[in-house]
Formats: sequence, C-alpha cells, structure tokens
Amino acid sequence: MARRGARILLVDDEQAVQTLLTYPLRKEGYEVIAAIDGQEALDHFAQQRFDLVVLDVMLPKLDGIEVCRRLRTRSQVPIIMLTAKGDEVDKINGLEVGADDYITKPFSVREFRSRVKAVLRRGTMTGRAPAGEEPIRSGELEIDPERRSIRVRGSDAQLTYVEFEILAALASAPGRVLSREMLLEHVWGDSTYRDPRTVDVHIRHLREKIELDAKQPEYLFTVRGVGYRFRDSERD
Repeated sequence: MARRGARILLVDDEQAVQTLLTYPLRKEGYEVIAAIDGQEALDHFAQQRFDLVVLDVMLPKLDGIEVCRRLRTRSQVPIIMLTAKGDEVDKINGLEVGADDYITKPFSVREFRSRVKAVLRRGTMTGRAPAGEEPIRSGELEIDPERRSIRVRGSDAQLTYVEFEILAALASAPGRVLSREMLLEHVWGDSTYRDPRTVDVHIRHLREKIELDAKQPEYLFTVRGVGYRFRDSERD
C-alpha cells in the first residue's frame, strides 16, 4: 500500500517527463510538488517538508549534482537522481554528492514506481531498530542500531541512511563476506534494476568517514570478485 501523505519533490525541466511521472505518483496517493529548475527546487525545499526528492541531472540555473550537494548540507532526505542513458559520470557524481539511488533514462513507469516505493518504505523504517538491540563495538568504532548513531575514535560520524544500513549489515556479521547483490537486497529490498557498483561508491564514502586511512582500511575489507566483509577481531 502506498505511504499516504508522503510528499515528493519532482525536479525536471521537461514537461513531458513531469506529466509522465506525476500521474502514477498521484494515483498511488502521493502529493507531488513540481520544480523545473535547480533554484526552484531549492526554494521549494526551504519552504516545505519532503519525504523524497526525484532530481534530474540536467537542469537550468543549477544542475542536479549541485542541487543534491546543497540538499545534503541541510538534510538526509532520500534522493533519487534521473540520469541520461549510458552516462556513467553522472551516475557516479550523483552518488558521490549523496544521492541514494539513480534511474537511467529511458525507464519504465513500473521501474520508477518500484524505486519510489522502496525509498519511501525505507524512510518509514528509519530509526526503528528493535528496542533493546545492543550496540556493535569493534576497536574504536561503535554502532548503535537503536539510535542509528555511529561513533568512531570518540567522535560522531554522520552517515546517510544507505551508508548506515550497509555498515550495520556488515558489522552484524563480522568476517562474513556479503556480495554486492546481498547488500543491495538488504538496503533496497531487491537488486532489480540496480548496478552493483552503487555499493562500491557507498563503501568508499564509508571508508572516508570511519577509517583513519581509506586506502588501508581497518574495518571494511574488499573481497575481490565477491563483495565486502567487516573486520573479524580474531583474524584482523
């Protein structure tokens, strides 16, 4: 069932795209606010609360990458970016500045609806870890699932929803190798339509936030050709 009352900021300068995407979202019961350029998107965001931002990369005034970067300085709202077919640079840049997911044009309405539902479903679960779930401690890193907080070397680390979920999944099974597909399914519910390299970008962000030296990690290890594992205190 759709999450009633969820408000979505849909940012695209093509009227045809606005019409195509607005109809199925409103049919699902979401409230959709449209913006046709980057500055208008920021203005709307400053005035209202949103549960999701759908953001095209190519926009007048301010492009989607810059809008995403600015939104991330003030909010952890989920962001789905719309990128041109085959433009790997836009995809990576979007993830680098904090987007949670991306969809490559052209895409089906069915795929779009699936992505939106998955992101909004995640949003309803944020901060709802089972009561009493014990913090995970390893070295100088502490992960508190109930509070969704991270402390490393005595300081708080600010993680996005996706980064926290990936880290918590790995840390909950120290030493166990989780494939990229397994991590995608853990965070998004399935790996359909998603490029496994998305996980690589989020892992890189995590290392920059929790490791002393991202190139020589203490906590997050790459298992070449398979996926990633969290440190095992008995072997690392």
